[in-house]
Formats: sequence, structure tokens, C-alpha cells
Amino acid sequence: MKHLASLLIFIATLLSLPAVAQSPASGGAAADNMRILREKLMADKRLVVASNMTLTDAESKAFWPIYDAYQADLHKINDQLGTIISDYARAFNDGKLTDAKAKTLIERYLDVEAAEVKLKRTYAARLAKVIPGLKVARYIQIENKVRAIVKYEIAGEIPLAK
Repeated sequence: MKHLASLLIFIATLLSLPAVAQSPASGGAAADNMRILREKLMADKRLVVASNMTLTDAESKAFWPIYDAYQADLHKINDQLGTIISDYARAFNDGKLTDAKAKTLIERYLDVEAAEVKLKRTYAARLAKVIPGLKVARYIQIENKVRAIVKYEIAGEIPLAK
């Protein structure tokens, strides 16, 4: 799990950059930088998964396409979460966070959380068909550790509603 600690540090660094990336003055360069950082994160995460899964050749052939599909679907969920956070930040910063807006945002957030759980269930079932249960559990644990640090860092950056 040595690589996991390095990945988590990298994620924490990555998550400290969104404010810069969203600055209008930085334009396309910031978006390019975030894309590069996201690609590096994905490569590093893949390395962490590979080094901790101890897959046989046959398991590897079956696992990695499922992993890639999961990451693509997870990316869509992350984009939805990013949109919700941006909407919250805009309302918060403009002083327009009303009860109705807060209720709508929390409903959208809970929908995203439910979609993430559904996604995990779907992919855990797919993985269970191609790798042993202990390896499915290990993979879900790795994903959960990464998601936990991401969510912790995001939560630390978002001010409480007022």
C-alpha cells in the first residue's frame, strides 16, 4: 500500500488547485493543466491498483477492461459532483443560497451519492464473475480509500451553508 499513500498525497495536492483552474484570467491554460493533472492521477491510480491487486495473467485480461469502464462511469459521476459544487459555490459567493436552492442542491448531491453506490454494486458484480471475491473486496477497498481522501479534501474546501 506504499503506492496508495503517494497517490493520496497527490490527490490532496490536485484538489487544492480547483480555485486556480476556475479563474477567468487563467483561461484555457488552467483547463489544460487540470486535464494533465487528471490524466496523471488516473495513471497513478492505475499503478496503485495494479501493484495491490496481484492479478494472474488471465485475471488481468478480464479485470482491466472492467476497471477502465468503471473509471469512465466514475468520471461522469465526478463531473456531476463538480457541477453541484460549482452551483453551490456560485450561490454561496453571490449570497443567493436560499432554503429552496439548498434543498435542490442537497437532493442533487444525494442522487449523485446513490448513483455512486449503484455503480459500485454493478461493477462489484461484474468483477465477481472474473476474479475471486477477495480480490473484488481488495479492489473496492482501494477505490474506497481513494474516494475517502477525495471527499475529505473536497469537504474541507466547501464552507458550511449559512
